[in-house]
Amino acid sequence: MEAVDMENISEELLIFHCSPTMAGLKTGNLFNCPVKNNRMFLENIREMNRRLIPRGVRIVPLKNMGQSVLVYMYRPDRLREDLGDSAARKILAERDYPVGEPEKCIVWLVRRLKDEEAFPHEIGLFLGYPPEDVDGFIRNGAAGAKCIGIWKVYGNVETAQRKFVQYKKCTRLYWEAFQKHRSLDRLVVGCS
Repeated sequence: MEAVDMENISEELLIFHCSPTMAGLKTGNLFNCPVKNNRMFLENIREMNRRLIPRGVRIVPLKNMGQSVLVYMYRPDRLREDLGDSAARKILAERDYPVGEPEKCIVWLVRRLKDEEAFPHEIGLFLGYPPEDVDGFIRNGAAGAKCIGIWKVYGNVETAQRKFVQYKKCTRLYWEAFQKHRSLDRLVVGCS
């Protein structure tokens, strides 16, 4: 892959880090975006959302770290479904999230990222990781995983490995298509 523009939320940056979410294969992705001007960054977020929301995707800044911002791209419909899972609800309830209200859960996640020293590992639920794996990671302190890929797997290794391959292939296909069209708006890529 060619170099990615890291100065703001560029189309290249989204494709490099978020193709599986854009393709509808994954609930969400996180990426770190270097920021020089906060006002311009927020304008860029609004412009990207104007283009992405009609496609069922949103971008929100989760944590400003001075020179960079942790950014979350997600599919609201998938997030609602994922956070509605009984195991996910249990994990979130144990951490005082407003269970049953996905948008408010994002607000709570932002608070946890800002206020707490420890990283909130339940964030995996917001990315579409299986609750069994998120719970395993939280309870085992990252030890004892059966497999390591995009996330640490404590449950179904075969299913996770298929997803890892699918996400990698999707990112490659999106990148190749973007190199031809040079516009997110013109991309139509099948990644199944």
